[in-house]
Amino acid sequence: MEARVKWLENLTFTGTSGTGHGVVMDGDKDNGFGPSPMEMLLLGLGGCSSIDVVHILKKGRENVLDVETDVKAERAETDPKVFTKIHLHFKVKGQDLNETKVGRAVELSAEKYCSASIMLSKAAEVTHSWELIE
Repeated sequence: MEARVKWLENLTFTGTSGTGHGVVMDGDKDNGFGPSPMEMLLLGLGGCSSIDVVHILKKGRENVLDVETDVKAERAETDPKVFTKIHLHFKVKGQDLNETKVGRAVELSAEKYCSASIMLSKAAEVTHSWELIE
């Protein structure tokens, strides 16, 4: 896996993945053109674990219609301002969803499958919660 980051101007950069997908990142939180690199980490974490949850539920033949994951993080007050706490809350929508299977899907993502979550949990406290929306 590889990526390339290129400086455009000011604190704006483009990132291109090894598969050719691109994103704009910006360190200017007030006038930026994209998410900051730390926000990108949270987006990656949310995407990684959401993909797992959908995949596990579909494999278990659950009628999942939507998954929305809110990711909230706290950072250290001094440099380096690493994440100290991260919480993911999954809102899982579907028809006749099995509550046990939804909980298990979140647990499997957190403990076994989501590389981003497992990696970040080595540096920060990562917690998960979920709710069913019928």
